[in-house]
Amino acid sequence: MDSTLKCSFLLVLLGLVVNALCLTDSEHCENVVKKWALTSLDHEVKNNKHTLKDLLFFLHVPRTGGRTYFHCFLKKLYSNSLECPRSYDKLRFDPSKEKCRLLVTHDDYSITSKLPRDRTSVVTILRNPVDRVFSTYEFSVEVGARFLVHPNLTSAMQMTGRLRAKTKGVSTLDIWPWKYLVPWMREDLFARRNARKARRTNDVKSSDPYNMEDIVMPLLNYINDPIAHEIVHNGATFQIAGLTNNSYLPKSHEVRHCVDKYKNLGEYVLQVAKKRLDNMLYVGLTEDHRESATMFANVVGAQVISQLEESNAIGKEAAVNKSELTTSFSDSELDSNDHQNPNSDEKGNETTSSSDDNEVKQENMTVRKLMETYEVCISSLRKTQAHRRIASLKRIAPANFTKEARLQVPQMVIQRIQSLNNLDLELYEYAQGIFAKQHNEGAEKLFDTVV
Repeated sequence: MDSTLKCSFLLVLLGLVVNALCLTDSEHCENVVKKWALTSLDHEVKNNKHTLKDLLFFLHVPRTGGRTYFHCFLKKLYSNSLECPRSYDKLRFDPSKEKCRLLVTHDDYSITSKLPRDRTSVVTILRNPVDRVFSTYEFSVEVGARFLVHPNLTSAMQMTGRLRAKTKGVSTLDIWPWKYLVPWMREDLFARRNARKARRTNDVKSSDPYNMEDIVMPLLNYINDPIAHEIVHNGATFQIAGLTNNSYLPKSHEVRHCVDKYKNLGEYVLQVAKKRLDNMLYVGLTEDHRESATMFANVVGAQVISQLEESNAIGKEAAVNKSELTTSFSDSELDSNDHQNPNSDEKGNETTSSSDDNEVKQENMTVRKLMETYEVCISSLRKTQAHRRIASLKRIAPANFTKEARLQVPQMVIQRIQSLNNLDLELYEYAQGIFAKQHNEGAEKLFDTVV
């Protein structure tokens, strides 16, 4: 065999080997993802999802309005003693020993593997995926911009370290996913400011805040970055499936790697997420804010009130004795003064009422009063958030994120976001169906009560 023919033969053989290896890797990944999906679905607890169980887990998908529900609904219902230690990066309590009744966290669904599943109810809120990506980008920039009060990045990081060492508070930098997204934006903002100083000019070429590269990372760059691919895109689906990079599942990294490499395998992840939504006590929608809040009060709030009234009636004397030992305390969150502490907690800074005060609230609480309290609370919370946002964005002027500015973002960028969040788009549509069903069931119950 001449050398040319031999070379051709070897190349063909090499091609066959490469194809075989690729096929093997594809099959391996399919097996890994299928096995995970089947195991996940088998572990789902099949009982009455409409009844609130002993522990309420609020699976907080970032930038969906969950903070509002926590502060304006749940903290009005549950006393401090009933709230589980907050879990931002790892489980901070032993579920088999603790008697807490409420867990609110950005942890993904895999945390339920550490909880008593047959005694746990799960609730969540979903948001239009495109709007959620916009909001995630804006909040990453907003919090990162708070650090620009410092002369340089080194100074900002040193001050952050000193503040975190002195306080027991929770920083945004402790919370998933902001502990990844904020440092990324913070470093980028300082780099762009340094570049402007080096050019000795503050001239900004663009009037589009989402494409103002002299000031801030353009939205298109943000969504195409590997960090956004890892954390932001299809984030709701992966969080509900229990497959974020913050997962408690040992094989989560391998499953994520396979789904990222072979996009068609994302369908298995989507099906698991849909099934988990089906089994939740409540699914809300950010866009249907008013109806979602009303439904939450009637579906979840009413049962919490009933449950706590029953437990208070059984052990009222013990509860009162315990509350007498508890004094009013801060929520252990860092000072919201941005000049002193730019890494203050996403959840805001407020002084919580004492357990004794909460006990009184619970005894007199009704669904109607809960909604009235919610309306007052949300108004105050929104004002605080707006003030902090304005103060933060002043540091990156003229960049200013508004609803009007969003409408000017090129359609090409919107389509790119949709393409990168195909699983979330389908999950959101599915959640809309669940939401409509919840609404109809609530209307039927109200009709039966009237009749």
